[in-house]
Amino acid sequence: MSFTRGSAVWTRRALLAVVLVGAVLVPGRAASTSVGRCRHSRCQHELAAVQWSRQLPGSWAAQSGALGTVVSQGQAYAAVGSGLAVVGFGASVLAYRLSDGQPLWTAQLSGFPVGSTVVSVRAWPGVVTVGLAIPGATTSSRRDEVVLSAATGHHIRTYPAATYGGAVWADAASTVIVGTSAVTSYSNNNGRVAWRRPTGRVAQAWRRDGDNLLVTEATGGYLGAAPVTALRSIDLRTGGQTIVRPASRSFAGQLSGAVDGVVLFSDSAGLSAYSEGDGALLWQRAGAVLEVVDAVRQVVYVVRGNALTGLDPVTRAVITRSATPGAAALYAVSNGVAVGLDQGALGDAWGYDLARKRVIWTTSAIPWPHFFVDLSGIGGSADPAGRTIVLTSCAQVGAAGASTTPPPCLRPRLVAISLAQAARQTIRTATRKP
Repeated sequence: MSFTRGSAVWTRRALLAVVLVGAVLVPGRAASTSVGRCRHSRCQHELAAVQWSRQLPGSWAAQSGALGTVVSQGQAYAAVGSGLAVVGFGASVLAYRLSDGQPLWTAQLSGFPVGSTVVSVRAWPGVVTVGLAIPGATTSSRRDEVVLSAATGHHIRTYPAATYGGAVWADAASTVIVGTSAVTSYSNNNGRVAWRRPTGRVAQAWRRDGDNLLVTEATGGYLGAAPVTALRSIDLRTGGQTIVRPASRSFAGQLSGAVDGVVLFSDSAGLSAYSEGDGALLWQRAGAVLEVVDAVRQVVYVVRGNALTGLDPVTRAVITRSATPGAAALYAVSNGVAVGLDQGALGDAWGYDLARKRVIWTTSAIPWPHFFVDLSGIGGSADPAGRTIVLTSCAQVGAAGASTTPPPCLRPRLVAISLAQAARQTIRTATRKP
């Protein structure tokens, strides 16, 4: 939760677009060929439908490499869900109707100290929550969580939040916030506390699994080196809390994921899975690194050596295994399909079916594509239901300035891709004799 997009984690994610496509088109060797312009014999894939594309306001740049089309200053964040595509940057939040891209509203977050900036966007039924970093008198800062009406963008409430916390569940009636020392449910009608569960004097790591929130108990919090000795399992709707302790003195490593009633911990030895109900150790996988969770199919994807393996989180049974020579991360996996991007002016988005081990859809060119990721797993480019992703792209690049400055993007676009339609439509088959 402490990584930034400039870290090695985000750099590694750019490798997937090269490596998985190379594994499909030229087995055993990575290639930079765009899957949208396949040239190999028996290469068949479906061309995904770009559902809509809309012009974005503000100052954007066309970055080379993994970043793609990004705001010129700071970072942009996005969320897809509950019929909306929402983008936030600076002090602005923009909402679009997910079905057709119709602009619905723009909210300017006012009344906050100068320099306050959006650091998270999450879409919920009836509301949109926006994490806002508030600069402090010194180098430290705090985070507020702003609740907006999903219909109008009207400011409903503002709640205090932990720097790596914020809204973890919300609807029109209430919002649950991870704060520095407590998880709190607020009434959006009057701002009163419905329930509060203290979590200690320092901020702890957390993960959400459906209607449950798992919060660690560790001396020094998520920034400390002390082991996790217990988990608080909090029902996000009722506030009911259970303390979960492992049979040993502590869980193995740091909290890294939660899915289907299983909580995952990672350390240098590998991955350990425990029951969310009683803390019992379910299984361990030596040398494995958790990469991503497919929330639609409830599958955990891990990397060990040159293999990407999909596991049943409860039994550890292998569901899929794909060779990924040199790849170390994914943008997203939804319904068994890995989503990746080709970079640059002729970039496109594509889906790789992990079970069938082949590219099953691509888009036409989406220049300088950019994929949004929320480290909490709640927001980002991908619709939680696995139906839609949104990207930014640049339809026109301006003249570059200094050699160290990326060229400006004169026509930044927000692009929505229908994954469901992509999976249904076979548009073309490229065949060439050897």
